[in-house]
Amino acid sequence: MKARRDVFQAIADPTRRAIIGLLAQQTLTLNTVAENFSMSQPAISKHMRILTECGLVIIVKQGRERHCTASFKALEEVAQWAEQYRRFWTDRLDTLEQLLNEPA
Repeated sequence: MKARRDVFQAIADPTRRAIIGLLAQQTLTLNTVAENFSMSQPAISKHMRILTECGLVIIVKQGRERHCTASFKALEEVAQWAEQYRRFWTDRLDTLEQLLNEPA
């Protein structure tokens, strides 16, 4: 049984983050996505496969073309994970600010 990749693996790679950024703006064909990168079509296909396995990209075949759309539902997990650290550091920095503003 093949383990499903998680969204953290997908966003760890700068090329995949760039692909998500492109698709966040508009739906593109697979070939149009590939045209934005200086790498082979098979390399882009591998990145796209990882993104689809993680649920970050949806590919719909229309005729001979494959249209790619970003799906941000999977990023909710990342946002929740990052939020705990945002709260932690906000609290710490607020405490530091209070200490620095206290009269000596």
